[in-house]
Amino acid sequence: MRETETCVPTGVNPQDTGFGYTLSLIGGKYKMIILYWLSENKVMRHNELKRSIGSISFKTLSIMLKELEADDLIVRTEYPQIPPKVEYTLSERGLSLIPVLHLLCEWGEKNSMSKPAPEAVLLEA
Repeated sequence: MRETETCVPTGVNPQDTGFGYTLSLIGGKYKMIILYWLSENKVMRHNELKRSIGSISFKTLSIMLKELEADDLIVRTEYPQIPPKVEYTLSERGLSLIPVLHLLCEWGEKNSMSKPAPEAVLLEA
């Protein structure tokens, strides 16, 4: 691949590239997990997401959902009833990221450090 075709060309701030932009949308501890759960369940409410993720606080989940909505990766639907009902789904843009998340998952499963390492090959000098 030539330098002009690389995703992070020399002399360019990584945040100004497609790679950097994508990471700015899905980076962090929980965003990919939220997207994953929404892809699996199609429609989820705040507490359902919190229970599914487990280790996330109410406040952090709220912040992540607002950021994902602002980036047009999820759709927040509020129903005018008492008590209020809010549901989250993936947007078309969010759905387009799911194949990328699956590839990341596959790579992690194949390269996990918890798997036994292949035996080292000793080279004679």
